[in-house]
Amino acid sequence: MIEFEGVAHSYGARPVLHEVDLRLPERRVAFVGANGSGKSTLARMINGLVHPERGRVLVDGVDPARDGRAVRKRVGFVFTDPDSQIVMPTAGEDVAFSLRRQGLPKAERARRAAETLARHGLAGYEDHPAHQLSGGQKQLLALCSMLVLEPDVLVCDEPTTLLDLRNKRHFAEVLGGLRQQVVMVTHDLELLHDFDRVVVLDEGRVVADDVPAAALPRYRELIGV
Repeated sequence: MIEFEGVAHSYGARPVLHEVDLRLPERRVAFVGANGSGKSTLARMINGLVHPERGRVLVDGVDPARDGRAVRKRVGFVFTDPDSQIVMPTAGEDVAFSLRRQGLPKAERARRAAETLARHGLAGYEDHPAHQLSGGQKQLLALCSMLVLEPDVLVCDEPTTLLDLRNKRHFAEVLGGLRQQVVMVTHDLELLHDFDRVVVLDEGRVVADDVPAAALPRYRELIGV
């Protein structure tokens, strides 16, 4: 259960969130809104990348602002640009690097990395230079580096923005098959037809909150399409 209780936040003199109250028990939840609506800020509060100025966020009762380490063991985060998350020379090493703090032998880390890559469409890429992968493969690699930790929640901040149509579809299929609760920030409405819930934000406020068929028309109205 992810909860936002009276969450407000500003960047300097510019307010970006106003007293947001949400409870998110659903398996697939999306945040949508125009640029600057506060959706990415709200998503980043789930694992403590941003702390609210007022109110609080809870992940199964734990506040990321107070115990970020405990929350980040359960919440993985995938950014828009996978290059910002890739830190090791090869795909296998990059996924294994996520396990560095678990006290596992090197061989076990490598085995788990290879299994995770294979499970999500990158079988045989363990020794492939990570930064020479295609854009879609890099985003899958960033995803694998989170999934190898077996989080309960996966937050994705516009993960398909840099992908072509084929890779968008593949990435969406991978997300759809995950056991994790997925919270996704996106402008790509085609990805949301099978989501359980869509939260629409406008100027830092929730203006619609419903199943996709009911919430997305409000978003289209806001952006004039």
